[in-house]
Amino acid sequence: MVDPTRGGSARGLVGVDVGGTFTDAVVVHEGSVHTAKVPTTPADQGEGVIRAVRTALAAAGLTTAEVGRIAHGMTVGTNAMLEGTGARTALVATEGHEDVLELRRQDRAGLYRLDQAHPAPLVPPERVVGARERVGAHGVVVPLSPEALDRVVQDVRRTDPEAVAVGLLFSYAHPAHERAIAERLRSEMPGVHVSASCEVLPEIREYERIATTALDAYLTPVLAGYLASLGVRADEAGLPAPDIMQSSGGLMPLAEAACHASHTVLSGPAGGVVGAADVAHADGADMALAFDMGGTSCDVALIEHGRPGRAHGSTVAGHPVHLPMLDIETVSAGGGSIAWADAGGALRVGPRSAGAEPGPAAYGRGGDRPTVTDANVILGRLGGTLGVGDTITLEAEPARAAVARLAGALGLTPYACAQGIIDVAVQQMVSALHVVSVERGIDPRAGVLIAFGGAGPLHACAVAEGLGMSRITCPATAGVLAAFGMVVAGERRDHVQSVMIPLEAGSGLADAAAALLARARADLPGAYIEAAADCRYVGQSHALTVPWDPGSPESALADTFHRAHARAAGRSLPDAAVEVVTVRVAARTDGPSPGLHAPGEPVARHAGPTRIAMAGSTCWVAEHWSAAVHPDGSIRMERA
Repeated sequence: MVDPTRGGSARGLVGVDVGGTFTDAVVVHEGSVHTAKVPTTPADQGEGVIRAVRTALAAAGLTTAEVGRIAHGMTVGTNAMLEGTGARTALVATEGHEDVLELRRQDRAGLYRLDQAHPAPLVPPERVVGARERVGAHGVVVPLSPEALDRVVQDVRRTDPEAVAVGLLFSYAHPAHERAIAERLRSEMPGVHVSASCEVLPEIREYERIATTALDAYLTPVLAGYLASLGVRADEAGLPAPDIMQSSGGLMPLAEAACHASHTVLSGPAGGVVGAADVAHADGADMALAFDMGGTSCDVALIEHGRPGRAHGSTVAGHPVHLPMLDIETVSAGGGSIAWADAGGALRVGPRSAGAEPGPAAYGRGGDRPTVTDANVILGRLGGTLGVGDTITLEAEPARAAVARLAGALGLTPYACAQGIIDVAVQQMVSALHVVSVERGIDPRAGVLIAFGGAGPLHACAVAEGLGMSRITCPATAGVLAAFGMVVAGERRDHVQSVMIPLEAGSGLADAAAALLARARADLPGAYIEAAADCRYVGQSHALTVPWDPGSPESALADTFHRAHARAAGRSLPDAAVEVVTVRVAARTDGPSPGLHAPGEPVARHAGPTRIAMAGSTCWVAEHWSAAVHPDGSIRMERA
């Protein structure tokens, strides 16, 4: 197997994905795939990573010296956001606008929940420093004097930070003040990480830009420490330094990832979507929905013509991440999600999870809270052993006891309670899939549901029925597809710049994009270059992103925008003035193509209800469904 992203010899390609419950590793070598699934080590995820890699290499009969590349996705950044364990961060903002993070967008956390609050800003007010300066859309209004710069450094030093975010008004257009502050802080506080918004996200909308920069500063010291430790572990094991999966679905070198953690908050889920896109391409599916249900959460995405949808931002743990990423929706519904009764006596599932330790009650490791896994054991859909590292034997009695306690509180039989747990979890996942399909104007009934993750194939039939879908593909690598996605991913670099230029001949749009194109080509020589532009009619608040050929005339981009606006809003205004708000450029390379998802003719057929064991997962064929098992180990199901 030759890795085209490195030009190396025939060596093993390794992908590793760290989840909330298990760490998965995949080794692809000479047309075959070997996998490992071991419990995640929350105290030091790197320990589980190296253990998983060694286990998978042993299955492949390879030594560490025969590894050509390791690609790694993880949850370090997301966990730090959820647990509030990021770096002690300060923020430098334009004087008079220090409350930018507290003001947010002044929308409610829950439209119909007056008691629901947004999470507290990552930087509390006492660590926000005002800089006496002001830049407007057309240039400097109040210069940044040497005295003002000295005062900023003094005030920041008093907050005793581990990281500093610098976010000034209009720095996307005129970054000189922001750069001066960042350079001075880096010079005088060498042990403190500094994130400047003109480097992280030179784009309009000050709240999203500054909040994303604060997030980058908050997470980067944590991620940098983890990646430095992982690099040392890999070197000691005789392994190459891992490449890191970004939220955009492309890889970047470990050293670059350690500089900007905000690019990796959806690292693990992105690997799963890339793997699902490989399966959809092999299936020849024009439209597919990726359904990744693991031990802690469920991630879903839309795939069209073999390529996943993209977004320019999302909200993770209540905080905006306004960066290029795959369009992924996440809900707290996994095999380890804990079921409980709320104050009104309603059955709820998640967001709390039993995690890797102690895990569901059925693991026999001391867990006593009912989970989705325990419900499946009671319903007879899951049993025996799970091939996860040292192998876990599922125990029915602890699962039954845990569910029975909840059933008593709800006035249900244990069996009815178990079925209710599954129904509630399934509805949460169906709702997430609605967001990435129906709410995008896509009818899911015409597509294929690609079910993966340790628990995806187990719930695929119920989820498909909730969407009105009749076709399901469970790839042979379903239990470790996110790790496989790391293997087949290529490299990617994204650049963005707000320009606010009229879309007309001679406006200088091509010149404005030239710097981004040059950076993209320098990042990845010989890479594919993709360009897009955020356009809007003059006077509109928001823009539509449309593909763009920088070498074409401005009129071609205008025509593309008019058509996109007609699709999105039902009409276009061909005589109205159009402006380009932001230019987006990406450089990407293709990853390896192992060709492991070619199905071939079925070797066995099953009618539901029945259970089919898979490597790292279990497939449940529900009543009224039939399943065909193919030579590669994949399972394709259809509703009768």
